[in-house]
Amino acid sequence: MSKQNVPKVYAHLPQWAFGHTKKEADELCALVLDGKKVATSAALYHFEDEEPPEPGDKAVILDGDGRPRCVIEFTEVEPVVFKDVDAKFAFDEGEGDRSLAYWRKTHEEFFTREGYFAPDMLLLCQYFRVIERLEYRRMAP
Repeated sequence: MSKQNVPKVYAHLPQWAFGHTKKEADELCALVLDGKKVATSAALYHFEDEEPPEPGDKAVILDGDGRPRCVIEFTEVEPVVFKDVDAKFAFDEGEGDRSLAYWRKTHEEFFTREGYFAPDMLLLCQYFRVIERLEYRRMAP
């Protein structure tokens, strides 16, 4: 996925898409834009070489084609052991039927595809809010 057409005012922010594939990125971005996805989680090992987000940090969310679709602001960030993630957090991630069972199944598969999963692995559970929707269009150079 290429990063393209990010408005200059947000060019300094981290830019990323949810998921591993174009399809996942598009589906998860749509959930964010629809207001169904207001949380995300990442394995703590993702942050070995970078600072994890803190409340107040912002990021540009890209769709599956690398187009900027919105800017989010993190509101809560908390380390949680995988097996201790609760039903509220699973619901707020907004995926599938929003149940804890669905969340556990799909996230175990996700982390396994990344190369590591354990029920006692530490996650960074992050809540966010959309602060601006971005129309994707060609930006003048």
